[in-house]
Amino acid sequence: MAGKWKSACGRVWIRIPLPTRLAAPLMNPFRGSTGLRLLLAPMEGLLDDVLRAALTASGGYDHVVTEFARVSGTLLPERFFRRIAPELRQGSRTEGGTPVHVQLLGSDPACMHDNAARLASLAPAGVDLNFGCPAPTVNRHRGGAALLNEPELLNRIAVAVRAAVPASIPLSAKMRLGIDDAGRAIECAQALSEGGAGTLVVHARTKADGYRPPAHWEWVARIDDAVAVPVVANGEVWSAADWRRCRAVSGVDDVMLGRGAVADPFLAARIRAGRLEQPDAEERAHEWAALLPLIGAFRERVRHKVEAKHAPGRVKQWLHLLARNYPQAQQLFAAIRSLRTLAEVEGALRRHGVPAPAINPPSTA
Repeated sequence: MAGKWKSACGRVWIRIPLPTRLAAPLMNPFRGSTGLRLLLAPMEGLLDDVLRAALTASGGYDHVVTEFARVSGTLLPERFFRRIAPELRQGSRTEGGTPVHVQLLGSDPACMHDNAARLASLAPAGVDLNFGCPAPTVNRHRGGAALLNEPELLNRIAVAVRAAVPASIPLSAKMRLGIDDAGRAIECAQALSEGGAGTLVVHARTKADGYRPPAHWEWVARIDDAVAVPVVANGEVWSAADWRRCRAVSGVDDVMLGRGAVADPFLAARIRAGRLEQPDAEERAHEWAALLPLIGAFRERVRHKVEAKHAPGRVKQWLHLLARNYPQAQQLFAAIRSLRTLAEVEGALRRHGVPAPAINPPSTA
């Protein structure tokens, strides 16, 4: 059966199939894999290409997901996707070689189809759908977690995007448990998986929960039992011990790390190596020494990317999260907290041992 929608993206009409489930499963490179998958989460306003480069410098992640590209009634130009994901210019990989999946957010199936097709022409390593963002400004415009009471619409969006993206490009979706409660979580997960999403990332909180603990990992287990595609747990994994507890409750090995990875850049490597004990002060000191050049490279990339007046805020933002695990970051954050100019911040960084590597400015072509 075919459906017909009016496109909001400059096309008059578009016809694409609208089955409630796929007739046959599309290729999923992860299904059946016995290896642990560690993914780096999208975080609007925090985890952009600059921080992705720092956190994936030594590998450890199977793939990362970008901040969302908002689809709201127009066909976005190629330069927009390249701005969200500059890594598209280098084979959709970070400088460390980690594949980069690009995330789309929107509520109109036809417009999502058109934009997914344009994105696919840029050969992303994967495409992800955002049904997890709890931000009021996004939700007011029917984006992100605001759609979690409409599993039928989620299915139509997944079908539309899957039809636009070649089978060789993985399609995933990230969802929360619901808006105010988890009453329709399984319906939504099934709608997405049957619509063509080959992997589901489940942030184990509702929209109303925001980022308040706890994460309800038991719902990840229920969703995993209800769908035929791999499920990835997300939410409140700040340490390797948290991952062990998440795995025990959810029954899934795979995890998407967010703020925990930003606060502890070696968390993914620690989980992958099976080192579940919390690092002692000596190990943290060794890690901090390894972090110094990454912070220097991050600062340099930020300087090339944003206006000088905004650069200090980006450096402070990362150091503030690092201070959860590193006393040296706490001291450095305290030293630059009141500084306003980039020159002042750079001076303080040098005094605390942060090098200033030469980084070529990113291309804007």
